[in-house]
Amino acid sequence: MNKKHLWGILIVLLISGGVLFVDLKETPVAQLRAAAQNINFWGLIAVFGLMLLSYVFEASILAVLAKRKNEPKRSSWSFLRIPIIQALFNAITPMSTGGQPSQLAAMVQMGIEGGRATSLLLMKFIIYQIVVFIAYVVTIISGFHMVAAKFGGLAFFIAIGFLIHVSSIVLLLAALFAYQWTKNAANWMMNLLAKVVNPERVAVWRQNTMAKIDTFYRESQELKKEKKKLLLSALFTVLQLACFYSIPYMVLVALNVPADWVSVTQMNIMIIMFMAIIPIPGASGGAEYSFQTLFSTFISSNGTLILGMFLWRFVTYFFGMILGIFGWIFKPRKIPSPPNN
Repeated sequence: MNKKHLWGILIVLLISGGVLFVDLKETPVAQLRAAAQNINFWGLIAVFGLMLLSYVFEASILAVLAKRKNEPKRSSWSFLRIPIIQALFNAITPMSTGGQPSQLAAMVQMGIEGGRATSLLLMKFIIYQIVVFIAYVVTIISGFHMVAAKFGGLAFFIAIGFLIHVSSIVLLLAALFAYQWTKNAANWMMNLLAKVVNPERVAVWRQNTMAKIDTFYRESQELKKEKKKLLLSALFTVLQLACFYSIPYMVLVALNVPADWVSVTQMNIMIIMFMAIIPIPGASGGAEYSFQTLFSTFISSNGTLILGMFLWRFVTYFFGMILGIFGWIFKPRKIPSPPNN
């Protein structure tokens, strides 16, 4: 972890702390005290439990994908530290750009060769994106009208976030099922860029893009052969996302606020779409604003709303950051893969 990452942590803390300070300043202490006294202890434990289960299921995906007859047995901690390290670097880098490289570094630290680790993460990425895409489409079809009717401005940004995700999924599926067309399209775009950007720089971009498309296609073909691993990994991905998406509902349960799981989960998924377009580490500021805006539908007391926002933000971001720091510090025993793996 370098100075840039420490600055990322500081930015997240400062912005989130500033939002919380403004909210606390405008909220009567009596309301906060009443909301805190009304917390359901077991519901609060369940909130943290869901986040931990989300990490466990994500670690299980990598454990399933990495398992081979000649693959050495590695500790549960070596896999569990990968998603919590990802949570740390997702939170402290703009647009969550540090998540993938940090996972790769963690896998190399546990003894998996870099090329093999990249392939495993690519397989995991393919499965995750497809499951997320299905969740987003279902949510937009079934729940977007609730936001559009009450929060027009926020609905616009959620729609942009959805379109960005759809675009990335379309490119992903094109690389999977229309390999040659994808390469031709990428070459066409590079030819256009070469007219306005330094051709030497575009040549480097072209080479890197073609290499990534080739690797992506090759790994996707390998994944198709591993049907049992594919199905089990997809199941774990569904469980991982179900736990993560259910956290706001459980926060409301912990605060003794009546709500139904479907509506709350739809709102949460749309918050995540909105956060994807905020170019600030951890989507700080926008995350808190969107939570308060959307969840004011379910929570009438301002004190309860602020407390709920704080619990949600802490569990989904700061809790992962804290665990990720420990994951980065306490490295597992390095067990090299066999030479032919």
